[in-house]
Amino acid sequence: MILILEPNTDLEGEGHRRLMQYLESLPNVQTRVHQVKGAEQVLTEVYLIGDTKSLSVEDMAALPTVERVVRVSEEYRVIGRHDTDQPSLSFTCNGVTFSQDHLHVFAGLCAVDTPEHVEQMMRALQAEGQVCTRMGAYKPRTSPYAFQGHGRDCLPWVFELAGKYGIRVIAMEVTHEAHVDEIREALERTGHPTAVMLQIGTRNTQNFELLKAVGRQRDMPVLLKRGFGITLEESLNAAEYLASEGNHQVIFGLRGVKTHMGDPHRNLVDFAHVPVVRRLTRVPVCVDPSHSVGGRFRSSDGILDVAHATIQGVVAGANMVLVDFHPHPETALVDGPQALLLDELAPFLQDVSLARETYLKRLELWG
Repeated sequence: MILILEPNTDLEGEGHRRLMQYLESLPNVQTRVHQVKGAEQVLTEVYLIGDTKSLSVEDMAALPTVERVVRVSEEYRVIGRHDTDQPSLSFTCNGVTFSQDHLHVFAGLCAVDTPEHVEQMMRALQAEGQVCTRMGAYKPRTSPYAFQGHGRDCLPWVFELAGKYGIRVIAMEVTHEAHVDEIREALERTGHPTAVMLQIGTRNTQNFELLKAVGRQRDMPVLLKRGFGITLEESLNAAEYLASEGNHQVIFGLRGVKTHMGDPHRNLVDFAHVPVVRRLTRVPVCVDPSHSVGGRFRSSDGILDVAHATIQGVVAGANMVLVDFHPHPETALVDGPQALLLDELAPFLQDVSLARETYLKRLELWG
């Protein structure tokens, strides 16, 4: 059950205090409070989790500061849309706003290798007016002998370079809750020159203890990638794990599913699920064309398959693009064959912009 409170409810006010006092007296019911800060209003939702079947909608609607009540029977209690007019989950990270109404491109290195390459990448992003990037410090690999990232050792200089070139948000994968502490310590030690969006990769989509640990921290948003061998429903439940622990700053990432029916691409591109995720949930949706396509294939029209896949996601309403670039892909320590070149950054971003314009025109057409 979700209680939607009156706009701009004061969480320190008498009405809210009386509401929470009553809710805390309910047996076998836990409460979680979530606020969505818009341009003019602050909307507050109270999630009741547990044995809520016996609670009367009418009685709950009569409680102080409650505007209306939504009884939720579906899964995804926190992130779900539930056929109501609840707004999409929106959050701001270091001045960058994420929601189902925005689009941001995170172009960067799949794996951090050298300071020179990181600086080249960030300089190119700054020249194109970009303030977000991806930088992999921790890399889970199928082979135990493959490069698994520089880890904590590279964090200080990566963050300092981000500050130097105006990069506000870095998407960075973590594979253990200790990595969250290492990132937080490095940010503090360098004076918070940037911010980090934690990334849960496809291999850890059902690492439930990691999901719970990352969900309990509130200072960093989380990008959760779909599991490559599980259903969409199972992956969305993983996102719900994050939100149920209290972190509602969640983005859901589509990165292709593992099947040979997608050959010759690395994975079967699943970007047709962008509108499905937007319909079922209120979280922003990311597409990862690099790990979907997995190579620098070029169509007969001269356009890279990665670009074609990207545009499919953006035209369908994606809110974030995660894509691999590298100054010298032939020397990249991870996924070099799929990385785009720096001189392809400008046309790629222009292509994304064209696709976004098309999506907005489609909204007008169907509105």
